[in-house]
Amino acid sequence: MLNENSVIKFNANVKSPRRFVFVLMENFTLLSFSSALDALRIANRMSGKTLYQWTFIGENEGVVSCSAGTQFKLDNSLIELHRDDTILLCGGTSIQEATTKKLIGWLRREARRGLTIGGLCTAAYPMAKAGLLDEKKATIHWENQDSFAEEFLEVELTKTVFVCDGNRFTTAGGTSSIDLLLKIIADEHGEELANAVADQMIYSSIRTDQDTQRLSVPTRIGVRHPKLSKVIQMMEINIEEPISPSILAKDVGMSTRQLERLFRRYLDRSPKRYYMELRLQKARNLLMQTDMSVINVALACGFASPSHFSKCYRAHYDTTPYRERGSHAAKRAI
Repeated sequence: MLNENSVIKFNANVKSPRRFVFVLMENFTLLSFSSALDALRIANRMSGKTLYQWTFIGENEGVVSCSAGTQFKLDNSLIELHRDDTILLCGGTSIQEATTKKLIGWLRREARRGLTIGGLCTAAYPMAKAGLLDEKKATIHWENQDSFAEEFLEVELTKTVFVCDGNRFTTAGGTSSIDLLLKIIADEHGEELANAVADQMIYSSIRTDQDTQRLSVPTRIGVRHPKLSKVIQMMEINIEEPISPSILAKDVGMSTRQLERLFRRYLDRSPKRYYMELRLQKARNLLMQTDMSVINVALACGFASPSHFSKCYRAHYDTTPYRERGSHAAKRAI
């Protein structure tokens, strides 16, 4: 229970609470939304003051479903807001379908009025679509990075957990909402309050805007081998123009045969096969998340020949790129 001694004393003249307007898009991710909301609630509780208020709106007044299927009642539709409100778009799965002309028009209008606008999880997508991230830094969930980078060349995409660029915020999804909100709380009311909120959330490793989203290569592959990790990093960076195994080996001071044995020992596949799987994984993301032609997807993933791309894709996923695109389009239409 919170007692009087637990309330954080801070020197702050709160003229009026800061209001966050959560825009709940269809199939928004619950974790990103609830993490942000609870950080605000706990800040109020730990300070003993109403520092923050919030409201929920959406494209159509009524209810909206998150990606887990749970429905949330909205307080309003896409109305005109107060100039000192902060908009937090809550994105999730099928973000392209949830990004409607109505939403884009509303975002542009509110941006012209000078409102601070942020996007949680995949919500950098509608922000970029509305032109709100042009010539700005931004981030998005790692699974959407490839398609976002292909579509929005004018946005400086990073792989960090969150980005603050002027009055535009973006997060990578998951618990990164906590990191963003803790920064906002610390900037406005001090680190002591932000740390108290983190303690209440059992959040012991607060990340900054310099921390990357994904686990390190050694952690992801379950192997701590410096040369193996470096080669995999080089592969991940050079998808569009693949590097030959001989050059990869030379860059880490090994022979091609030694590199082959290293991959066989730890990953049970050849370097060439591992590289191919990385390229096909990116190709699948692009097919599922963008309207890029199959030929352009092939080129973006280092395949000079569409027929070779189709052959490799079918061998790995047991379907062709064209069928993959068609089946995904059919699901989206349901």
